[in-house]
Amino acid sequence: MPNPLQMAVIGQGRIGVLHSLHVQEVANESGACRLSAVVDTRMDRAEAAAARLSRSQSTPVRPFPSIAAMLESGAAEASLIATPTDCHRSNAAELVAAGHRVLLEKPLTGSLEEDREFARDLDAHHPNAVMLAFQRRFDAPLRHARRLMEEGAIGRVFKVVSILEDSNPAPDGYVSGGILADMSVHNVDEILWLLGRTPTAAAAIGNCLYSRKLSTAVEDYDDAFLYLWFPSELAAQVSVTRNHVSGYRVETWIFGEKGQIHVGRFEQKPRDIVVEAYGRGETIAHQIYKQRDYGRRLPEFVDRFGHAYKAEVAEFVERCNTGAPFSVTHNDGLRAMEVIHMGSQRFVTPHAGEKP
Repeated sequence: MPNPLQMAVIGQGRIGVLHSLHVQEVANESGACRLSAVVDTRMDRAEAAAARLSRSQSTPVRPFPSIAAMLESGAAEASLIATPTDCHRSNAAELVAAGHRVLLEKPLTGSLEEDREFARDLDAHHPNAVMLAFQRRFDAPLRHARRLMEEGAIGRVFKVVSILEDSNPAPDGYVSGGILADMSVHNVDEILWLLGRTPTAAAAIGNCLYSRKLSTAVEDYDDAFLYLWFPSELAAQVSVTRNHVSGYRVETWIFGEKGQIHVGRFEQKPRDIVVEAYGRGETIAHQIYKQRDYGRRLPEFVDRFGHAYKAEVAEFVERCNTGAPFSVTHNDGLRAMEVIHMGSQRFVTPHAGEKP
């Protein structure tokens, strides 16, 4: 067996901690990789993470205060970036220039203009270097729904509805690029992946209803709706909010001429994900996917997508080891942001076009 891929996780905040755990689990289960380094600008946090993670593997995890220090040490050959959005481009560019292949948390950068610039740079010089972390593409329930759709179980699809509702505002101090860019980027990518098509027009509606006043996070709205028009009598709808106070809700509907497919059900059972499909008077499919219980307090989206995050890491490692192209790239991130920008250009607000 070839030597395991030496991996670093950049950033040890709430999502970085989760990614570190998954890298380590993939390493322990497959032997295909090894978590060799963690990086955080707060060295005390990097050291604490390294000490904790080192107890779960046979070789030590080395802490570093910067990407430059990690690269100089030669401690890793591939990296996962889980830093704040405004660091994504600079962090990824530094690692890619050093020869690393990178799994990059969404979004690609902090703005559409930067997305386009960075995508051009990557296309020209490092076309196979970045895998964008759209974990929904690795989610078993959504993959099941996609298979049913592609097999023609509900006939011609004419509408997709994707809903993402947080139970709380973004954390204190969080800086968002806007609720559509921050939240609906996952929904939009899901829709593009399901349909394999790009919309020709989009429009959005937004408002501030409740949760925005509960946090010092900087964000434009706490509730928004995005409508997408596709050719050939096809549409999609995205609903995102920070106001689903009774718990985290993620659901997808796919409507076809012969029936509908539904993924996810909110009945205070966040780890029971239902895939159900109904035709005209008949049940086509019904399956419950049990999600993982991590046994400790984690961000609420982990209960829903824990398996998908780990599967995403496993594919990244496999593609790095074989040299194969990634199945989801920086250009997928760019496409999602272009769709969101299209909708933002026609953003209706309750104050005659001005943000409240």
